[in-house]
Amino acid sequence: MTHTPSAPAAPASTVEALTEAPLSLRERKKLKTRQTVRREAFRLFAEQGYENTTVDQIAAAAEVSPSTFFRYFATKEDLVLTDEYDPVMAAALKARPADEPLLVSGRTVMVGLLRRIVGRDREEILARMRIALAVPALRARMTESSAQPKQLLLDVMTERSGLAEPTLEMRIATAAFAAVAVETSVYWAERGGRDDLADLLDRALEHLGSGLAG
Repeated sequence: MTHTPSAPAAPASTVEALTEAPLSLRERKKLKTRQTVRREAFRLFAEQGYENTTVDQIAAAAEVSPSTFFRYFATKEDLVLTDEYDPVMAAALKARPADEPLLVSGRTVMVGLLRRIVGRDREEILARMRIALAVPALRARMTESSAQPKQLLLDVMTERSGLAEPTLEMRIATAAFAAVAVETSVYWAERGGRDDLADLLDRALEHLGSGLAG
């Protein structure tokens, strides 16, 4: 079985720069509103439970209209299960060398991005995961939602390779990446977030890479 070396940190010109890029005034306002809605939702979930909390209550607590809530989150479930980092991941993947193996690119970007995000938003991520694991319907949807990052990764890798459509190997690799990301997050949350999530993902992807190589 081939040993896969630890993934290097993503270069500053990709993940770090993208996650710290200055936002326009409009983007800052949108991000602030989104964060306020999510913060108030988590507070209400803690006080009265997820199932007993309505969208109208969340909107009122965040001082926005229900229609504004739905501009940011299609459903109450999406408030827990979605984030704002897919465009950053896509841009970072596109910035990797075109001839770099898919497993190396994906691991470098995903681990590097997660390290930046967790360093900044650890408590929010842990709160979201705890809610998702505690509510059966959310836990089921969390597994289903792995299709979104999988498709994003697949689209970027296909484009970067100059192909009209992805190969079977690309489909298998991206599906595995998405599944590994979900299972690693679940493992981290179930252990109370005491581990370093980025290190766990790096370890999990090394295991994946070794298995695929073997």
